[in-house]
Amino acid sequence: MAEFFESLTEDHRAFVARQPVFFVATAAAGARINLSPKGMDCFRVLDDRTVAYLDVAGSGNETNAHLLADGRITLMFCAFESPALIFRIYGRGVPLLPQDERWAELAPHFTLLPGTRQIFVVAIDQVQTSCGWGVPHMSFERERETLSKYHLKHGDEVRFGKYAVRTTSIDGLPVRNPTVVPA
Repeated sequence: MAEFFESLTEDHRAFVARQPVFFVATAAAGARINLSPKGMDCFRVLDDRTVAYLDVAGSGNETNAHLLADGRITLMFCAFESPALIFRIYGRGVPLLPQDERWAELAPHFTLLPGTRQIFVVAIDQVQTSCGWGVPHMSFERERETLSKYHLKHGDEVRFGKYAVRTTSIDGLPVRNPTVVPA
């Protein structure tokens, strides 16, 4: 049975702190739904109604485009150990880029990774727990180092060069790109 909450509880905070992976879903009118897995210890609870996660440049920037167009975002964590649980955060998100005023305030909450592109800040509308009984048992082995190694090798050409400076999403929605290197 699903339960809904208006803000995060201490139990919710403890649960998300134990999860090595979470999933991000966004959509905008006329665009395909984007669903991405995230790891790399990039998620932070800022307060009972606000969370954020660090984003590293990768294959696209759909979340940025969708949040600029629509703002809706869902984050999902699921327990791969016992007890079973699925935990969703529903909210409104914004991309925060290194050139933005609030960057200096929020960046210290994270260990900036090679290829850091932006921080997504999510104002929580509602959180939900559900059973998770259909999720298999799995164990965490280790983080992959491939993306960090790639960014260390190629440096800022990845974030600010022809590879990263996509001005639109897959569906043609505008994207905001970093214009300065995170400190």
